[in-house]
Amino acid sequence: MSDIDGTGPGTGSEHAGRVPAAPAGPSRPGRLGVGIISAGRVGAVLGCALRAVEHQVVGVHAVSEESRERAEMLLPGVPVLEVEEIIERAELVLLAVPDDTLEPLVQGLADLGRWQPGQLVAHTSGRYGAAVLAPAQRCGAIPLAIHPAMTFSGFSTDVARLVGCPMAVTAPAAVLPIAQALVVELGGEPFVLEESARPAYHAALAHGANHLLTVVTQAVRVLAAAGVEDGAATLGPLLTAALDRALHEGEAGLTGPVSRGDVGTVASHLEALSALRDGEGRGLDDVVASYRQLAAATTERCEAAGRLTAEQALRLRDALRS
Repeated sequence: MSDIDGTGPGTGSEHAGRVPAAPAGPSRPGRLGVGIISAGRVGAVLGCALRAVEHQVVGVHAVSEESRERAEMLLPGVPVLEVEEIIERAELVLLAVPDDTLEPLVQGLADLGRWQPGQLVAHTSGRYGAAVLAPAQRCGAIPLAIHPAMTFSGFSTDVARLVGCPMAVTAPAAVLPIAQALVVELGGEPFVLEESARPAYHAALAHGANHLLTVVTQAVRVLAAAGVEDGAATLGPLLTAALDRALHEGEAGLTGPVSRGDVGTVASHLEALSALRDGEGRGLDDVVASYRQLAAATTERCEAAGRLTAEQALRLRDALRS
């Protein structure tokens, strides 16, 4: 890994649990004073990763008890400060806040005249590029948008997952190398993403990861309602193989009743799902709705690929609407 100024190697922390304080001693060249806003799952982990390569975390913002505990675990010894204090102290400000909070936060600090000339300001939102940091840039700050294509649990084990993780970077051309170097410092693999592509990029990640979790947990609930005790263990090998095929073979790796045009099987699935009740006697209406929508989308893709005839696709659609 390179330093921010392009010198020297670095390493990431792979230890679970409480992270030890950064060692004392002479600092490597190119090290920065980093401020973290705030100690959510992403901010605390990225702060821990930067600290592991000897950047100094000068302050962290943490409001809730959970975030304070996370800061204590991942950033021991780092003072918990107000946002304005962090902006005043930091050479690099890392904004790891919810998407809807980012724009008013940046603008509010600009209105107060808090951003400093030459200060690096990086955010971790997948939705936004560098334009959301324009108020800080007008104050002389350097805007960087960095987004790891990774899910975070907020524990030190996340730091190891950053190694080799693709990270989207968006920044003005003149400072793009700084954003790329910062990603390398975090252990990631930077790739440049245009400002206009950020919303679609983020939608793809959310659709693929978040909705995958929804589908998997729905499948576990169905198995539980059907009397299978350990649904996760039952699904594990199948889902692992299916994900591997999806990533390496794409739609060619699809199997199952829709891809075969088995209308009777699809109809029996809907009948069985509609009849199931959970442990509290409630129906699984959300599962039925998801099955219909995803089976319809799968039907469309299979027809477009020539795996289903028009007649087979029509019969499947009729069964899904019934």
